[in-house]
Amino acid sequence: MESEQTIDTSTLDPLAMAEEWSAEGRKVALATVVETWGSAPRPTGSHLVIDGEGNFHGSVSGGCVEGAVVTEAADVLESGTPRLLEFGVADETAWRVGLSCGGKIRVYVEPVSR
Repeated sequence: MESEQTIDTSTLDPLAMAEEWSAEGRKVALATVVETWGSAPRPTGSHLVIDGEGNFHGSVSGGCVEGAVVTEAADVLESGTPRLLEFGVADETAWRVGLSCGGKIRVYVEPVSR
């Protein structure tokens, strides 16, 4: 009798998770930190993968920014159009999601197709 093997998804690279979710037939979006200025919680190249149900894996920043990226990813999956998002602390963004560390990040969110 063969035993079932369980994969610990918490250690999977977000790109591997995107591939796995896509292979399962899920709609998938990939968010990538493409630029940072000053103090930023995650380096350029960090990834967050989001499926059509709002499940996510990885990190592009944390806190409110991550929630905003997940929300934008739902729109990207709906429209099929990638988006470039910018988060930071500035007077004009004081009422929106921002970074408490004082830096800025740009995050590119794109649909993943198989």
